[in-house]
Amino acid sequence: LMGILNMIMTEAADRFEFQNPVRNIKRLRLRRKDIQPFSLEEVRLILDTVRSDYKQYYTLRFFTGMRTGELHGLKWSRVDWNARQILVRETVDKGVVDYTKTDGSQREIAMSSVVYDALRAQHEVTGDSEYVFVTRDGTPLDTTNVTQRIWYPLLRYLELTPRRPYHCRHTAATLWLAAGENPEWIARQMGHANTEMLFRVYSRYVPNLT
Repeated sequence: LMGILNMIMTEAADRFEFQNPVRNIKRLRLRRKDIQPFSLEEVRLILDTVRSDYKQYYTLRFFTGMRTGELHGLKWSRVDWNARQILVRETVDKGVVDYTKTDGSQREIAMSSVVYDALRAQHEVTGDSEYVFVTRDGTPLDTTNVTQRIWYPLLRYLELTPRRPYHCRHTAATLWLAAGENPEWIARQMGHANTEMLFRVYSRYVPNLT
């Protein structure tokens, strides 16, 4: 809210030539939240237990680092089988197709063998649809519906610490780091402009900080 107000007043001050009344007002400090990625053992437990029609979906969530909207907006036309890449070009939120979060979010994600096999299995089910993951009506998945009906009940059933689905993205990053992947490569997969956020958010999961 403070950021939007500041932009409005800055524009008005420039246009009508008066002193910006909010220029010295600082934004409220946001409390930093610790991330809670899943361990590889927990990932395997989830994938072995989740409903079969959602196994491929969560495989991609854990092993690609895609945001929810990016995954729900993934079309088969954006899956490059030959190059083994997922082309992130748009998102879907509440049924609305939109541009990705930032320009940097426009990226190509390399398919591991696990992701490739999951997409092949999913193609057998929804290959005739426009989107990779769809409802029974052929429309993109609804975030709230998946979260409340699939995700949280699954975590309760497995007696795992409840956490938002976004932690699947954190999990992908920490698994790549644990595997010793190049931080610059990980940043590109995540859609980060550089490695700064990677080291700031995931520093304690980097095996060798040197």
